[in-house]
Amino acid sequence: MHLARFPRLHLAHLPTPLEPMKRLSKELGVEIWIKRDDCTGMSTGGNKTRKLEFLMAEAEAQGADMVMTQGATQTNHGRQTAAFAAKLGMDCHILLEDRTGYNNPNYNNNGNVLLDHLHGATTEKFAGGTDMVAEMERAAEKKRAEGRNVYVIPGGGSNPTGALGYVNCAFELLNQANERSLKIDRVVHATGSSGTQAGLVTGMCAMNAQVPVLGIGTRAPQEKQEQMVYDLACKTAEKLGCAGVVKREDVMANTDYVGEGYGLPTEKGIEAIQMFAELEGILLDPVYSAKGASGLIDLARKGEFKDERIVFLHTGGAVGLFGYDFAFDHESRWVSA
Repeated sequence: MHLARFPRLHLAHLPTPLEPMKRLSKELGVEIWIKRDDCTGMSTGGNKTRKLEFLMAEAEAQGADMVMTQGATQTNHGRQTAAFAAKLGMDCHILLEDRTGYNNPNYNNNGNVLLDHLHGATTEKFAGGTDMVAEMERAAEKKRAEGRNVYVIPGGGSNPTGALGYVNCAFELLNQANERSLKIDRVVHATGSSGTQAGLVTGMCAMNAQVPVLGIGTRAPQEKQEQMVYDLACKTAEKLGCAGVVKREDVMANTDYVGEGYGLPTEKGIEAIQMFAELEGILLDPVYSAKGASGLIDLARKGEFKDERIVFLHTGGAVGLFGYDFAFDHESRWVSA
């Protein structure tokens, strides 16, 4: 699998660490390691950095002077796209969909939104339920009519080009495991727009790694989530020249931990954030990584991972915590002098 055939920017801090989580493992009675893709670099890091290495290289190859993408108000992808654009001297415009209805000032102006603007991006807000793909194409065409060369990136960077970043991650993870004689029984991570899981599954299948990848859903129902991942994995395999390597049964998603909806914190997610922070000194975000971790924790407690060694892939996003301060109990931590 020769990924050097595809344009790529080498801006990520790779390989990311693969570390044991000893205190969390003791708490849950399961051996759990963590793949620290929150440490990839580019505006605090996260899983989108790997995707954007390929996406922004393609944009550069096409002579783009502006990139455009879309996502929810606190989109991690938007923040990292803005950082790449700043690094490359491109303009960046981000279309933000209000998927929560929150009027909290921190949610709408702090966290990822603050960093979007610090990186020089412009933002535009739309009501929840808007056809964001259509709006982005309209916005791109308007800029093209003004003479701009616009490269459009889908939400989450989830297309075959972006998924190459997680094909590469699969190679990296297996190499780390092989070097340590560390047998991995399962990879668990948060899955949303599908690019991370599609890339991981494609990479694992292409190498015949026989390491199942379980995505913990953050938005869509199970059937829809799995179909999105499978469709993208098939397209990614075709791009790589190994069509057919991914089978439908290779794609697994558990969507029991979405809660009331995308971007809405859950009790189990808040518990996961507190456990990772207090036991391991690791920060999760309420939208993605905390819901992925809440599934990991709950399934471990139910005995689903008995005698398995699990790798939890941390997709990053801790910047979003500053937009969700209202979801946490601060008062109980204050003590009188």
